[in-house]
Amino acid sequence: MKLKHIFIAATVAMAYATAFGQGTVEDYRRAYELRSKYGADKVFFSRVDPQWVGDSHTFWYVRNTPDGPVYVTVDADKKARKDMFDHKKLAKELSTATEHEVKPNNLRLERLKLSDDLNNIEFYHANRLWAYDIKKNKLEEREIPYRPQRPQRHWMEVDDEKNAGPVNSPDGKYTAYIKNHNIYVRDNNTRKEKQVSFDGTLGNYYSSYIYWSPDSKKVAACKIRPAEKRYVYYVESSPNDQLQPKLHKQEYAKPGDELMFKVPCIYEVESGKAIIPDTKLFDRQYSLSGPQWNGDSNAITFEYNQRGHQVYRVLELSALTGDVRPIVEETADKYINYTRHFRHDLSDGKSMIWMSERDNWNHLYMYDRSTGKPAWQITKGPWYVREVLNVDEDNRQIYFSANGMVEDNDPYLIRYYRIGFDGKGLTCLTPDEGMHKATFSKDMKYLVDTYSLTDKAPEASLRDGATGNEVMHLESADISRLLAEGWKAPETFVAKGRDGKTDMWGLIMRPSNFDPNKKYPIIEYIYQGPGDQYVPKTFIPYNWYMTSIAELGFIVVMVDGMGTSFRSREFENVCYKNLQDAALPDHMAWIKAAAEKYPYMDIDRVGIYGCSAGGQESTNAVLLHPEFYKAAYSACGCHDNRMDKIWWNELWMGYPVEDQYKKSSNVENAHLLQRPLMLVVGEMDDNVDPASTMQVVNALIKANKDFELVVIPGARHTMGEDFGEHKRYDFFVRHLLGVNPPKWDEI
Repeated sequence: MKLKHIFIAATVAMAYATAFGQGTVEDYRRAYELRSKYGADKVFFSRVDPQWVGDSHTFWYVRNTPDGPVYVTVDADKKARKDMFDHKKLAKELSTATEHEVKPNNLRLERLKLSDDLNNIEFYHANRLWAYDIKKNKLEEREIPYRPQRPQRHWMEVDDEKNAGPVNSPDGKYTAYIKNHNIYVRDNNTRKEKQVSFDGTLGNYYSSYIYWSPDSKKVAACKIRPAEKRYVYYVESSPNDQLQPKLHKQEYAKPGDELMFKVPCIYEVESGKAIIPDTKLFDRQYSLSGPQWNGDSNAITFEYNQRGHQVYRVLELSALTGDVRPIVEETADKYINYTRHFRHDLSDGKSMIWMSERDNWNHLYMYDRSTGKPAWQITKGPWYVREVLNVDEDNRQIYFSANGMVEDNDPYLIRYYRIGFDGKGLTCLTPDEGMHKATFSKDMKYLVDTYSLTDKAPEASLRDGATGNEVMHLESADISRLLAEGWKAPETFVAKGRDGKTDMWGLIMRPSNFDPNKKYPIIEYIYQGPGDQYVPKTFIPYNWYMTSIAELGFIVVMVDGMGTSFRSREFENVCYKNLQDAALPDHMAWIKAAAEKYPYMDIDRVGIYGCSAGGQESTNAVLLHPEFYKAAYSACGCHDNRMDKIWWNELWMGYPVEDQYKKSSNVENAHLLQRPLMLVVGEMDDNVDPASTMQVVNALIKANKDFELVVIPGARHTMGEDFGEHKRYDFFVRHLLGVNPPKWDEI
């Protein structure tokens, strides 16, 4: 009976596709053409990227006009804009110097710098460095400064803290450095060397990051007990520079691995007295950062992130007594999202501004350092502080961004604000509706505000930094050429989640030749997780992951469900020890609501695709919810959280590594596969261990399951690149539209 139902569903799907011509050669050609048809060159006056000049109230940016780029400066005080230089003159000088014609409307000046007096610019053009005197119309080629290529540490590598150089004392009398794993100090007058610490060893050494006290009498450094490192190995099958494969090795800590242990220590230079603290307040380290000297040289401050992320402390070590006391202590029954960290020590040495989610929302608190308790809460309400841009101690003002403060509006839209240290005088500096990005002058007197929505073209204004009032309108994007190409904005759609009460915000994208009388399969693009909020909120002419695939005859959707960030702590914490959930109950409720409103969305033909966390989640969807999700494309998925990077997984999945990891594993659940699945992996993926995908493959083979595997030679962390994109198109055309995709050489 089950096979009969599948056959009938496939027959119906094929009939729909045949009747309406979806997934045809023409659809494919149109899908690929959209990359250029909806390109950035179809939108003008949109990319305002202001560069403030020094401490002044002048900034420059590039106007992307229909006639080409125009470099302009704006004097905020005078509310005046003018060309930065005579474009014809500079083009002529460049043409002469390079012996190639450079047109005034096609000046491409890379890494441009404008002098504080606005008279000189420096830039790269044609891979050469140039200096141009604007007043004298004088162009000179400069020798490109030699910068030796230092080996860059991969972001997965942990700093062993062994390679920092000597550090001079503030008064210039001494130099501190590491020798034989210990701290030494040299008198710069006598050149006499003195050993300060004596207990450093190869397996328990002193960090080369040495910090002098402001009075130049003491040094502080951490003593480090290292841990054995884990490595991931990659075979590059098809290197460009040789015939034979290459073996690569990369440091890669995974959940449960042993970590280094650090103890901050203080030494008095003259007496040699050692201050070695008791470690009971920081004895279960995930990380320890600092130390940082207090202004009076009597103590150091450092931060402790406890393994499991349920305790976070700001600690102070007395240089007088050796006592350690907490200044801030954060605790949580699930996790403290330390990636939202902000701390500002006020210059009076008595107070600290601290960011915390302790009241279910991310807010700012004023702390009394002497008591280790918050003196008062600065920001408060059912909204989320995103970033602190500036703390103005002289005027006791904080400039920050936040989302969710405006009621009856998309809660994810970012606006900019200022507020007094006392929590009074809250002022919105970017009042217009939209997703905002503000860039302030150094003294915060002015800001350039750029904003848009998915269906609202970008705007840019110069605003007053105190009131938010518009000082000068800068640009309104011209999208007329984009509209002439048939572009239509995606729809922001809101529906209730699994609880029937909480709004979920998402996006619906339709093909450019959308016909409401047709029936369209639904494909969900998923990236769901507590690291961020993922559904686009700004104006994007061409969405690389969603626009073209819709053109083949699909409705493509994306939604932020419970477990993503920037709502409440309660909203995000749904993910704790439960990445398997992936908010799929919210996503399914949202898609059902959309299909109920729009009957042309075929709720019986829903596919899903994603990369990385989205790769894990899309496979998870067809394993655990095959009644809803009928096909999945999964690229570079972190399919088993035990195989993935330590920080992401221990934060959301908890520590120690116990059964919750096994429960969320696509490897463990691979035997449940009933739906079509295409797995994609880059053989050189340096973000998610490629073995994570291959272990799913192994489990599927052992379970005698049919699936497709695509390995991209040389690729790193990828959705599949151009080859994988075409495979994804064909996969969904075949399994959701029910037709054979056209041959590749026909497109």
